[in-house]
Amino acid sequence: MSPKKNNLSLFFKALPKNIFSGFVVSLIALPLGLGLAMASEAPPIAGIIAAVVGGVLVSILGGSNVTISGPGNGLVGVLLVAITTLGIEGAYAAIICSGILLILLGFLKMGKLADFFPSSAIQGMLAAIGLIILGKQFHIMMGNKLSLDGSIAYLLEIPSTIIGVFKYTDSGLIFAAIAGISSLFIMAFYGKIRNRFLQLVPAPMWIVLIAIGISYYYELVLQQPNPVSPEYMISGIPAPAQIINEIPTPNFSAIASGSFWVSVLALTLISSIESLLSIKAVDKLDPQKRRSNVNRDLKALGLATIGSGFLGGLNVVTVIARSSVNVNNGGSNRSANFAHASFLVIFIVLFSSQLTRIPLPALMAILVYTGYKLASPKLIGKLFSIGKEQLLIFFTTLLVTLFVDLITGIVAGVIMTFIIHIIINKGASIFFRNVMKPNVLMFQEQATGTYYISVKHFCSFLNFYKLKQKLDDIPENKDVVIDFSLCQFVDHTVMENLSGYQEVFVKRDGHFDVIGLDLHGTESAHPFALRRFVPGLQKKGTTLTKRQLTLSEIAKDFNMQYEAGKLSDTHFLDSYRFFRTKKIERVYNRLFTKKSTFKIFDVNYSEGEFIAKEEVKTTMLHIKLDQNIPTFTLDREGFLEKVSLLAGFKDIPIDNHSDFTKRFYLKGQNEASIKEFFNDELVIFFESNPYYHIESNGEALLIYSKERIAGIKEIKSLRDFGERLETTISSRKLQPVEIF
Repeated sequence: MSPKKNNLSLFFKALPKNIFSGFVVSLIALPLGLGLAMASEAPPIAGIIAAVVGGVLVSILGGSNVTISGPGNGLVGVLLVAITTLGIEGAYAAIICSGILLILLGFLKMGKLADFFPSSAIQGMLAAIGLIILGKQFHIMMGNKLSLDGSIAYLLEIPSTIIGVFKYTDSGLIFAAIAGISSLFIMAFYGKIRNRFLQLVPAPMWIVLIAIGISYYYELVLQQPNPVSPEYMISGIPAPAQIINEIPTPNFSAIASGSFWVSVLALTLISSIESLLSIKAVDKLDPQKRRSNVNRDLKALGLATIGSGFLGGLNVVTVIARSSVNVNNGGSNRSANFAHASFLVIFIVLFSSQLTRIPLPALMAILVYTGYKLASPKLIGKLFSIGKEQLLIFFTTLLVTLFVDLITGIVAGVIMTFIIHIIINKGASIFFRNVMKPNVLMFQEQATGTYYISVKHFCSFLNFYKLKQKLDDIPENKDVVIDFSLCQFVDHTVMENLSGYQEVFVKRDGHFDVIGLDLHGTESAHPFALRRFVPGLQKKGTTLTKRQLTLSEIAKDFNMQYEAGKLSDTHFLDSYRFFRTKKIERVYNRLFTKKSTFKIFDVNYSEGEFIAKEEVKTTMLHIKLDQNIPTFTLDREGFLEKVSLLAGFKDIPIDNHSDFTKRFYLKGQNEASIKEFFNDELVIFFESNPYYHIESNGEALLIYSKERIAGIKEIKSLRDFGERLETTISSRKLQPVEIF
């Protein structure tokens, strides 16, 4: 019974943080739910219903830990077709049937479904979905409602819509376009502002608040009607008391038709793929690196979709953007998903009438930006760096999806991938001879406890599930060696997935080594490029920038060494709390001492995944100490830190130093050791120097000032601060402390 009590105690201890995180997520879910529903030509409230039903049921019955559920971006195009061909009530019937199929997939343990699709084909499908969303909503964002046939037609009409804006004579349309364009700028540039106070409220919610504020300004101050044309304002949101009375009755009369089941299959396929990909991505962000029960999640999502369909809502899927926000704001269990649904109910009950003050172009701008992120031109450059053949797979999937439909598009991408693999290997015999064989052998070495996995013949998206099953059975804190020396072909999908496993194992104090690829060549130097038995390419040299040349000169002045290139081993950062929910892309531009105990470097890391992924570059200082110290995090105490106290975080007070306690936010697990460590000399040092974010892992310190690349002067100041701090710590006499 004790483990259950402990788990229950941990749950309630983390509950305030999860409620706070759920609140932040709801600020994004509200405008996105409205926008996705209207983009699908469903009633605006349908998106909120899906988020509420999904948040409640999936949080109770699901198998993931920190994911958020609700309406998904990928379903906009499919829902649009379903509503157009079946009518809104027929579409609800299709949604309910797709929920039944999702439950069936869960019982059949088809959570591995996403592993059978090539990565480039999935990216092509997501890019096509992004273009469908962007093409349809761009015109509404610019104040130009159109009714065209096919996604391509909407995309081709974009230049005409842009030109047409300059010909508007109706002031209502002009203000509609201004609202849309302004909202798009907020979405595009808000993430560049690294201000913790502003980012407490997500960009979509700022758009909602600004739009409502402007509406009240015209009404109360100028005593004029809203300048945006009435046809471009949100409408059709029922009062809370009317929502139950307006629950639609699903129409199953078309259940025998082919168009009905095409919609059902498309909804099921996209829902499952989007959810499985999101779950897999969010598991990487989970600070505790827990593995989700994807089959249980499919059942919960299916049940939530059925409930949502009967109540007049859209399909319920796992959403990556809102899940990433949840992790970044301290969400640690499913109560955050429940809290996000609860806050949405509160918003609708208290503020449903205010939502009609939001211009439709403002919400569509959120979706246009989302579509752009899904179909970002950077994808082309990334795929080209991996291999030219990946571009062919990508564009095949994208174009077939745009010109035909989603199911045909993903099938075309799979077929094209297989054809390319046959051409590269100059024959299909290697695949047909070995696809059904148990080509993965695993055993555990008794002497060391290391898991050894040998992969033979070929390893691609067709049979990666065999290797994945073995890897999923291994605890992440163990040592794993994967040997590809007997494997003739390893494709891009496998290499990308292995990189994800390697990151998880390293962060859980395990080791994940891939060997046997020394004789495998590739057509690019990218680590995710497919491998086969051909000579590899040589790396090209690089030239230093002006800043790098200056750093090189500074290194000489300070008797340090300088290396501009990427550091291969970044594991020294894994033990810091700061990087638990972030993925380190690269560490470069290093200034370091000969023994590397003192090093300044630029680090490029990312927050979130997929369309929620934001890359940040920061300059940091790492100091390896000659003694053990307590683990702690020290930061300047501001508004957000005060809010975090209400969410369950604790600020450790230092006795007889009230000014320090008031100015600094200090946290850590071993409070007694931390108080002993922060003696008078150290406290005075921090009080009399500029503020830095400082984190200890028990053996070393990680220090930085701002979440951006530092200038030359700032680097000199950082070095000076670090040297004096190291001297202050080294000169004091410490009693042995217990490190946790």
